[in-house]
Amino acid sequence: MIAAIKPAGSHTRGLLAYLYGPGRHDEHLDPHIVAGFAMLGMPDPGRNADATLTQLAHHLDEPVHLRNSEFGKKITDHVWHCPVRAAPEDRDLSDTEWADIAQRIVEAAGIAPPGDDLGCRWIAVRHADDHIHILATTVREDGRRPKLHGSGIRVGDACRQTETDYGLRQLKKGDRTAGKRPTQAEMHKAQRLGWEQTSRDWLQDRIRAAIPHASSTEELLAYLEADGIAIKCRRGPSGDLLGYAAGRPGDLNKDGEQIFHPGGKIAPDLTLPKLKARLETTPPEEHPTARRQRPTTPWHQATDALDALHQGMADDTHAQAHITALGELIEATAQTAPDHFRAELRTAARTFTRAQRSQIRAENEAAHTLRRAARDIAHTAVGPDGSAFAALLAALVWATIIAARWHEAKHHAHQAEAARQALHHLHTAADHALAPVIDALTARHPSDQTRRTLAHDVRAAVPDHADRILTDPTWPALATVLTDAEAGGHKPHQLLKEAAAQRELTSARQPARVLITRIQHTSRNPTPNPRAEAARLRSTLASTHSAHQPQAPRPTNAFAPLTDQRRQRR
Repeated sequence: MIAAIKPAGSHTRGLLAYLYGPGRHDEHLDPHIVAGFAMLGMPDPGRNADATLTQLAHHLDEPVHLRNSEFGKKITDHVWHCPVRAAPEDRDLSDTEWADIAQRIVEAAGIAPPGDDLGCRWIAVRHADDHIHILATTVREDGRRPKLHGSGIRVGDACRQTETDYGLRQLKKGDRTAGKRPTQAEMHKAQRLGWEQTSRDWLQDRIRAAIPHASSTEELLAYLEADGIAIKCRRGPSGDLLGYAAGRPGDLNKDGEQIFHPGGKIAPDLTLPKLKARLETTPPEEHPTARRQRPTTPWHQATDALDALHQGMADDTHAQAHITALGELIEATAQTAPDHFRAELRTAARTFTRAQRSQIRAENEAAHTLRRAARDIAHTAVGPDGSAFAALLAALVWATIIAARWHEAKHHAHQAEAARQALHHLHTAADHALAPVIDALTARHPSDQTRRTLAHDVRAAVPDHADRILTDPTWPALATVLTDAEAGGHKPHQLLKEAAAQRELTSARQPARVLITRIQHTSRNPTPNPRAEAARLRSTLASTHSAHQPQAPRPTNAFAPLTDQRRQRR
C-alpha cells in the first residue's frame, strides 16, 4: 500500500472537481465519500443530488476563511492531498475498510490526531476499487496550523502496519534515502516532448555516468558542461564552489528560460558536499613495491581491487564507501564494455544506484583503490580481451553478492533488493562474456590421464565442492586452465585453494565457471619466487628497523663487507 503525499495546493474546489470528475481517461466510477472529519451535515455530491462541489469546498475551507478574515496574511497553501493505493494483487477493500485506513493515515500524519476534536477538516473520496484520495484543509478548528513535519515517515509506518493487519502485500519500510519520485507534471511534460525519461531522471543518469571521469567537483561540472548539460554554479566571494544546479537541454519554462534542478533534488547523494566527499578524498600511502606489481591493464587492476573488497566490509563506514565505489566501477565498465554488453551493464548500473546509499556515512578514503580502478577504466582507450573482461564481470558478480549480503545484515531492505536486481543483469552479462572463453578452452582440453590427475587436485583442494566441479559441464575447460597454469610454473592444487578462498563456492551456480575466471586471472602473473619474496621482506624490515635506529658510522672501505662475504662463499 502506497500513500503519496502531494505538494500543498491552494484550490480545494479544483481538487474536488478532479476527484468527482470522470478522470483523464474516464476511469473514475461512482465517486463518493467513505470517511471524513464529521459525517453529520457534510454534503456529498456523490450521494446527494442536491449537494454541490462548491458547498463541499466551502464546508472544508471554513476554518481557513475564518483565519484569513482575522489575520492580515492569507493562507494559500492549505490543501493537503494524499492518494492511497493498494497493490494490484491485493483484494478489493470495502468502503468500511477504506474508511478505517483513511482514519489511520490522517491520525499518523497529524491532520487529525487521535482524541483531538479540534483537528483539521478532511474527507476520503473513493472513485475506484483500488485506491482513495484523502483531501484535508490544513487549518485546525482552533485556527492553528497542524504539525506535519515528518508526516511522510509516519504515514509510511501506518501503511506498513495496515498491510499486516489487513493481509495485504508487504512493502519495505523506507529509510529516507530514496530519490524523489517524478511528479505528474514532469511525466506529462516528458511524454509531451517525446522523452523517455523525465528531466531529473535524465540528469541523474548523466551525472552518474560522468563521476568516474572526474577527480574533483570542478572537473565533474566542466565535464557535464562539455557534454551539453546546462550548469549553474553558486560561488562565494572567494570563488569557492558553494552549490550547483543542472538543466536538461530543451527543458524550458513557460517564459522560454532554462529550468535548473539542484543536485540534491536530482538525487540525495548528488549534493555538492557528498560529491566532494567522494571525488576529493586523499589517497592512502602506497608502498613502492605495490606500485611496481600493479597489473598492466585497468581491467586486471579492477579485478584485483574487487578481490580485496570483502576485507573492507568489517567496518560499516568502509563498507558503505566500497559499495558506493562499486557502483562507479559498474558504470565505468558499462561505458567501455563491448557494444553488445552495454545495455545489460547500463541497466545493472542504473539499478544498483539505490544500493549505493544508506543512512550510514561512508568513509570514502577507504575505497580509493576501487574508485581509482573505475577512473582508469573510464579513461582507457583499449578494450579488454575476452578472458580479462570475463574475469572482471565475474568479480563484479561476487562483489554485488557481498554488497547485497551486507545490506541484508544491516536490514537495508530497499538497498538489498536493488543489489539483487543488479546481480541478475550482471549474471547475464558474465555468462555471455564467458561463453566464448569456455568454448575456446574446451576445444583444446587435456588428455583423459591429465584430467584424472587434475581431478585428484580438485578433491584435495576443495573437497566440499569437488563433486559439483567435476560434474560441471565446464570441467574440461577448467582442466585446460589448470594445465596452462601448471605449464607456467604454478601448482594446480595451490591455485584451486586460493581461488576457493577468494570466492566461496557454496552460492555459485556453476563452481567450475567461477574457478575458470579466478584461476585465469591469478595465473597470468609470473610464478612467485620464494627467494625474491624473502629478499623483499628482509629489505622492507631492514628499512623499517633503520628508520627507528641511530645511524652507525660508515666503514672506511664501503666494499669491505661485500668482499668478506664473497670470500666466505668461496
